[in-house]
Amino acid sequence: MQKWPSAPHWEYDAHWLGADGHGQWLGIPQGEWLSRPGAGFHAQCDQVVLVPHDAWWVATFYGDDRERPVDVYVDIATPAVWEGDTVRCFDLDLDVIRGVGGRVWVDDEDEFAAHRRDWGYPEEMSSSALESCQWVLGMVEGGAVPFDDATFAGWLAGYRAKLRA
Repeated sequence: MQKWPSAPHWEYDAHWLGADGHGQWLGIPQGEWLSRPGAGFHAQCDQVVLVPHDAWWVATFYGDDRERPVDVYVDIATPAVWEGDTVRCFDLDLDVIRGVGGRVWVDDEDEFAAHRRDWGYPEEMSSSALESCQWVLGMVEGGAVPFDDATFAGWLAGYRAKLRA
């Protein structure tokens, strides 16, 4: 991920798991190093990431691991572009999160407003981010596909089986 217009942001290695009608699925094992300028951490648990075919978000699913920080974390971002085995997009600050207790909320609205103003987000990009955020929020709140537990559970279980083999 990058920050607008060209600053580095989160970077990590992931395993390509496959694709379905929702997008490309990636796996991140517990302990993997995730970093951005000025910060970094080791993944607390195995997780899978859904990079949709053409949408303004990227979702991370954590399953039922006791060490998980949240259940679902959706970054509102520009549509992802694949360059060989690297995927790139711009993180647009807004996040839709489903916590371990089931509460769903939008995070970093203040950051989005400040960056929109200070970094000059183009109006089309801003409106697409806001529309996507509202759509994702409704889908996560309603447990709709692909944000339901069943959709990612098979990907996560298969990935864990490969890791343990």
